[in-house]
Amino acid sequence: MKPKTFFPKRTEFAPRMEDDFIFGTRAVIEALQAGRTINKLLVQQGIDNDLHRELKHAIGDKNLVIQMVPQQKLYQITRKNHQGVIAFVSPVEYTRVEDILPTLYEEGKNPFIFILDRLTDVRNIGSIARSAEIHGVHALVLPSRGSGMINADAVKTSAGALNKLPVCREMNLKHTIQYLKDSGVTVVGCTEKTETLLSDAAFSGPLAIIMGNEEEGISPEYLKMCDYAVKIPMYGTIESLNVAVSAAIVMYEVCKQRTMKNEI
Repeated sequence: MKPKTFFPKRTEFAPRMEDDFIFGTRAVIEALQAGRTINKLLVQQGIDNDLHRELKHAIGDKNLVIQMVPQQKLYQITRKNHQGVIAFVSPVEYTRVEDILPTLYEEGKNPFIFILDRLTDVRNIGSIARSAEIHGVHALVLPSRGSGMINADAVKTSAGALNKLPVCREMNLKHTIQYLKDSGVTVVGCTEKTETLLSDAAFSGPLAIIMGNEEEGISPEYLKMCDYAVKIPMYGTIESLNVAVSAAIVMYEVCKQRTMKNEI
């Protein structure tokens, strides 16, 4: 009888083998100074020494997600000498909506932006990115907290689209939505909590679509900020579509309308 093989249980902090992470305070400082894009930084609770103060200086006002965790959480990721610091490095470079929108206007383009509110499945994010690149979306917007990290799984699922499509990681999604509205962009929520069908809406002019979390949908706070909301008609017995499928349907409708009006 063959002995059983033991596989340690993964935790919310434990990466897949293909996830790219850096450990060690000095290594993380050098990565920050070199401009590497970091998805999330885990720092051991209670550490305060000269090297960690240097790390704080290197972080500065960078848009980083930082989590203070107990030492055992770090050892669940690596048993090597992490010195109380592990950084998950993003395979893509992030940008900001404020850096993209003015350029789109200057180039005479009709902005088309997709906002993903707290999507946690990175394969959904990758699939949406693939559809977005095909349908002429100019940027994906994700919150820096509560969203799945863009990793190797996401890039693979996107078929490389995440290497071509600008991705904005925003610290305050409420401020980002308000900035879009103030900049002349119509913000539309995709939700079942409306009577307006997707095909009855007019998607002309600068546009941003919000898709919500896989389980909870769009946050009520953001839904209230939308100029209007639409839903995809469904005639079967299953209550909802996968969010990536829903996103592709919405993108197609927008693309169809814009092609008919020569707004592409």
